[in-house]
Amino acid sequence: MKSFDKFYIYSGAPLSAFAAELICNELNSRLNQVAEITADNSQANIIFITNSNFGRDEFELALQDRKILFTASGMRGFIFSVGKFLRSIVKTGSTISVDCICSGHYIPSKRIRGHQLGYRTTPNSYDAWDYGQYRRYYLDLMYFGVNTVEHIPYQNGRSKRNRLMKYDEEEFLIKAVDMADGFDLDVSLWYPNYDGETPDEAVKTRGQLFSKLKRLDQCMIPGGDPGNLPADEFVRRCIAISREMKKYHPDALMFPSAQSPHVKGWGEVFAEEMNKEPTEIDGIVYGPNHAFPLEELCSRLPERYPVRFYPDITHNVRCEYPVHFDKDDWHFALATGLSRECTNPRPREYEKLYRLTKDFVIGSVSYSEGVTDDVNKAVWSSLDYDEKYSADAAVLDYSRLFFFGADVQRIKDLIFALESNWVGDPALNDGIDKTYNGFCELSENYPILNNNWRFLQLYFRSMCDKLVRERRIFELNLISSARISLESGDFRYAVEILKTDFTDEYKKLRQSINSIASKLFDLIGLQTDVDNYCADNWERGAVLETIDLPVTDRNYLLSKESSCENAAQFLSYFDRNKVSENEYHYSVAYDGIPPGQSGEVYLNFQGDRPDVNRGDLPTALFNVYDNYSFKKTIKDLSDTCDYLLRVIYFDKKDPEVTALTVKANGETVYVGGQFGQGNPGFDSRFCKKGFTCAEYRIKTGIIKNGELNLEICEDKNGVMLSEFFLLKI
Repeated sequence: MKSFDKFYIYSGAPLSAFAAELICNELNSRLNQVAEITADNSQANIIFITNSNFGRDEFELALQDRKILFTASGMRGFIFSVGKFLRSIVKTGSTISVDCICSGHYIPSKRIRGHQLGYRTTPNSYDAWDYGQYRRYYLDLMYFGVNTVEHIPYQNGRSKRNRLMKYDEEEFLIKAVDMADGFDLDVSLWYPNYDGETPDEAVKTRGQLFSKLKRLDQCMIPGGDPGNLPADEFVRRCIAISREMKKYHPDALMFPSAQSPHVKGWGEVFAEEMNKEPTEIDGIVYGPNHAFPLEELCSRLPERYPVRFYPDITHNVRCEYPVHFDKDDWHFALATGLSRECTNPRPREYEKLYRLTKDFVIGSVSYSEGVTDDVNKAVWSSLDYDEKYSADAAVLDYSRLFFFGADVQRIKDLIFALESNWVGDPALNDGIDKTYNGFCELSENYPILNNNWRFLQLYFRSMCDKLVRERRIFELNLISSARISLESGDFRYAVEILKTDFTDEYKKLRQSINSIASKLFDLIGLQTDVDNYCADNWERGAVLETIDLPVTDRNYLLSKESSCENAAQFLSYFDRNKVSENEYHYSVAYDGIPPGQSGEVYLNFQGDRPDVNRGDLPTALFNVYDNYSFKKTIKDLSDTCDYLLRVIYFDKKDPEVTALTVKANGETVYVGGQFGQGNPGFDSRFCKKGFTCAEYRIKTGIIKNGELNLEICEDKNGVMLSEFFLLKI
């Protein structure tokens, strides 16, 4: 570390004058009057040097004696160098100390490094911003080496402006492109196909926008989600749009995304078209709903087409990379309360994903819908700039840059603790309490953090985790106590126990969540509910819409009270999942996805859906497995009796399904339409609308040595199930 009491900044050339002013303002915002610009090179201890031999994304930092030299070829490189410097300084008393490790010559690992920043209604924050906030965010991202921002035109070709938006979307897009150009930031457009558009209309509409943009470096057109076109037509349209784009921006690159709509054989046709090597297409994007796994996509493409990654760093469930993406085992209580787009620092997980994918791509532009993924942006961009970097180093940089003057090491540790909060059942994870207490201490010890939106949204997350844990512990204890009462025959007292109100401490925490949500809306436009803060819908970061949803069976049990006349009847609902010796109950929510599945499993989580989880949905049904086949090995069964296999399916009926197949140890026990023989009595008592059970008989002799290999498959809509029972007959 080297310490400085005062910085004198010398630029010496017009190309670096902006950077000199930028670093002066940044330093003075951290410590007043610690920096000033000087015309005297001999007095300066921060010196900017222009070297035209450097690449645009290249820079050098050198600490020589008491001077810090910043070298780059132009605007972009100088901003990157300022960012690296700011990520390397800490407050020591009234001075600034600079980490000597920041010295070095920096050349990026990846060519494309960016994030999607669409000004539209779906993000949980961007649509509330003004131009100044976008400009500030551009710089914040560039400080981690970002060289590309991706914007989005009108949705479906027309304005959907909401009450938060200060500008028309296209008016904003044009201005945002101008601001990006001012920083020498590359501009990409995510521009999907629209339903009902003819090819001529598509080209004309896009040409009108292309002609208005000062800068355009890339255009990404998704193959699906949205824009469902046959693959050959999709490629032809990309070629036509590319030709139109290059009329106005000759160097702009066309990057179609191999995101296949749900059309059988789409990927094969797409690969055939790309192997014709159209020159109008410059590369391919790999993203959600992909036509092929990444390695296979690369192997099928001609060498002339590089692949750009489109990682989803925003979503937690019902997405390409759900929490714990290699296992998809995020506990249903947390997934319920926090939902799809809450604040989600996942540094270690995304570092793992980066390592798995980096050798196949030339870089990435992430899918993002607001600032809840802000830590993930910093981590991913740091790795894209330097693939040898680590998540640990990136999060420490993040803490130094944005929480200057606070205990940055402690904040770094707590960011990682937030990721660890999501391991296992929150009722059993006392780390959640420690994480929350740590944020409380920081809030008290560093009052300046209480007006810092980045700190507050991390603090907010720790509160939400804590609330879910407290509610789950509280309600599980009530259920346990109520069961004891029922076993002694006291029906009424059991009901009274289940209706016990939350503690004052719990209610206080819940109110604190509301208070922080309000402040986050004022500071950064974070939209945590629909009515007050104008979230697009409950999935879009609107945590206040889901945080109070049931995370145990307490409400489900209370919903059954009126149908029961005595303790024994009520107890049957407590024992809904109970099986006898040599029987078996499996729930995706409780037991996770079995290893060894074929294809890519989609977990269609139901617990955070306010219209589904209304108190009458048992937790065993929260998770829906969705894939073309399901496999599970069960042991410790009996060889000497028939079994009833009762499967609870997600009730998405399709009369065209004729070959749902159930196999037991390789022997077909059912083949036919959805879903087979039902059991209306079980459905009415133990399921709810949207789920249905079907039953199949497994005859004596099929099970060998107490082991059953179960397989269920269907190749049109796939198998969507939440649980099954194996019951002796």
